[in-house]
Amino acid sequence: MSDTKIKITNLKKAFGRKVVLDGVDLDIRKGESLVVIGGSGTGKSVLIKCIQGILVPDAGSIKIDGNEVVGVTEEQKEAMHSKMGMLFQGGALFDSLSVWENVAFGLIENQKMPKKEAKLAAVNVLRQVGLAPDVADLSPSELSGGMQKRVGLARAIATKPEIIFFDEPTTGLDPIMSDVINDLIIESVKGLGATALTITHDMASARKIADRIAMLYKGKIIWQGTVKEMDKTDNPYVCQFIHGSSKGPIKVEV
Repeated sequence: MSDTKIKITNLKKAFGRKVVLDGVDLDIRKGESLVVIGGSGTGKSVLIKCIQGILVPDAGSIKIDGNEVVGVTEEQKEAMHSKMGMLFQGGALFDSLSVWENVAFGLIENQKMPKKEAKLAAVNVLRQVGLAPDVADLSPSELSGGMQKRVGLARAIATKPEIIFFDEPTTGLDPIMSDVINDLIIESVKGLGATALTITHDMASARKIADRIAMLYKGKIIWQGTVKEMDKTDNPYVCQFIHGSSKGPIKVEV
């Protein structure tokens, strides 16, 4: 299927005896926003790290634009990374760099853009995420949590990536700021025509930004579909998770 951007087949990853991914199959279409839901420790972050090539899976295949990316050379990996952007869970901004230097990091490091030009580009992207130009010279520690998240988003989209990963994008934010970030994610992804993969357990966020939702449980994708289909499903695992109920087949290990 030619409109598939990322194709994951029978992906497996274990750490010692702990099996984290146990045969994940997942297709993400070009320009689609796919949200993977699941409890803490279900392997959502490991899935992203395998796609990015940070972790090497034990078995299985990951194809981006039809090309196998498991086991590629460092050079090929770098070329692959230049197509990707990432919004990290805590923002993960570099404290030693100013806001604009954080945003322009990929432009300067990977695209070798001159600093003067990179700063103009960074200020422009900051504006897109609703931050005034005077924020550019501040240090990340001078910003509120919501502003840091916006800067993280600006950094993720500054290189105009084809694929953007969002790791728990609304963690630590109040409901209103979460909604603002969700709106910005939608605008940014659609504006770039990018393919987005988000991992979250915030169902309000998942509902808002997803074209499609997939649920990861015990190392496998146990359900996938649209938000409308999710609300109608009788899958007991999905129902329990989306309603945040302690009663159901998912047992929380205390």
